[in-house]
Amino acid sequence: MGDCSNGERLPRCNSGAAPFDSRRFSKHIHDNVHGNIYLDRQALKFIDTEQFQRLRELKQLGTHILYFLSSFPQGTGLTYMVYPGAVHSRFEHSLGVYWLASDAVHRLKTYQGQELGIESFDVQTVKLAGLLHDVGHGPFSHMFEREFLPRVRDGIKWSHEDMSLKMIDYIVDEHSIDIDPGTLKKVKEMIVASEEGKSVGAKEKQFLYDIVANGRNGIDVDKFDYIERDTRACGLGCNFQFQRLMETMRVIDNEICYRAKEYLTLHKLFSTRADLHRTVYSHPKVKAIDLMVVDALIKANDHLQIDSLIDEPAQYWMLDDTIVKTIETSTHQDLEESRNLIRRIRRRDIYQFCNEFAVPKENLEFFKNVTAQDIICSQKSDAQLNEEDVIVTNVKIDLTSGRNNPLERISFFQDYDSSEKSHIKEDRISHLLPACYQDLIVRVYTRDPKLVEAVSKAFENFQMKTYGEKTQVHATPEKKKRLKYKEK
Repeated sequence: MGDCSNGERLPRCNSGAAPFDSRRFSKHIHDNVHGNIYLDRQALKFIDTEQFQRLRELKQLGTHILYFLSSFPQGTGLTYMVYPGAVHSRFEHSLGVYWLASDAVHRLKTYQGQELGIESFDVQTVKLAGLLHDVGHGPFSHMFEREFLPRVRDGIKWSHEDMSLKMIDYIVDEHSIDIDPGTLKKVKEMIVASEEGKSVGAKEKQFLYDIVANGRNGIDVDKFDYIERDTRACGLGCNFQFQRLMETMRVIDNEICYRAKEYLTLHKLFSTRADLHRTVYSHPKVKAIDLMVVDALIKANDHLQIDSLIDEPAQYWMLDDTIVKTIETSTHQDLEESRNLIRRIRRRDIYQFCNEFAVPKENLEFFKNVTAQDIICSQKSDAQLNEEDVIVTNVKIDLTSGRNNPLERISFFQDYDSSEKSHIKEDRISHLLPACYQDLIVRVYTRDPKLVEAVSKAFENFQMKTYGEKTQVHATPEKKKRLKYKEK
């Protein structure tokens, strides 16, 4: 809608968020989600750097593309016929967040700009925060920082948000980008605004910090973009309409609030995100690929010293998803084990998913992560499984607030004449909404396909010992139990 509506509440203009008078000084690209995206001069200074262009080599869906490719012999590329958009990258996503951040702040400026004191400085800051929020992201989505680094750096807590801050400073220095220090400081604050323990606290125009990375209630344009982009890429239906929220939001008491009648729209935002985690991000076979890539990177780390690249932006920006191709095509003896794992993925010889169960609701509060050792200790005395044979993943899926209802953190207003905000009790909206807001799913895999039956039985024994019954939904597939592998 931008500044082209002359203060009237009208449908979004075809031109998007950029004011008409800035078009002569901007560049536009066509995005398959948002249509034409207009990039201003300041944004282009960052985009036209090798550090930002690196995001083209970071797939938004991480190892998911390896799974899709491995669905066909030797990665024939036929995946593009089934999932033509499944190869979108952090580059497209970053441009999309830039555009939505621009749209959001322009809407607020159009309708409440004088009241809120929104200036051009604020608009530029929010836009750059959207553009640069993922510039420090590691390869293979969040797997790199959550699963690989803690295992090679003794439990290190490293975040791509922190690296984004370092990368921004590095880009500015390396390319002599002329940017106001105050703008740069606020851009970096906005990027880490949602990080636990890094709240920006009470700030002037606090609502601006909630647009890109909302630590207050989890509603931000980052989610708007990746939910829309990922559901489209994977061919899934998405009944969440972020446009409705963008059109009706308003600021009350320094907080972005939403019209009360959009309660169910907001619920769909969180439930759609949870569905993506269940059906895409945490798909059992996709997680099997994740586990294999983590093992491959760990085995390659001594030779390639991958973890050493996270210390300095000057080295880190050279790390991307192509590290897998580097391993796969190397002939070095030290990379043989890692190389064999990557080739197993290509040949669809992936770690075998044995089974899973959902932790009973009454056990969620005091649940302790299940380990491979727990499963080994539950095997029959005549079995000979060792810890290396078993991998356990504890998958947590929630609506962003753990076991709590995320909508309890959101402030609403009744109508456009209202100047008061309030919270809404869910039983005032519907009795069909969930009574529980979190799932914990325990999954077990084996690295050796011949051990599926033994691992599955030990997993069943563990459930009987822990809960007094088998809580898994499906029995171990008979075809896996009968599967025989020829000795090589």
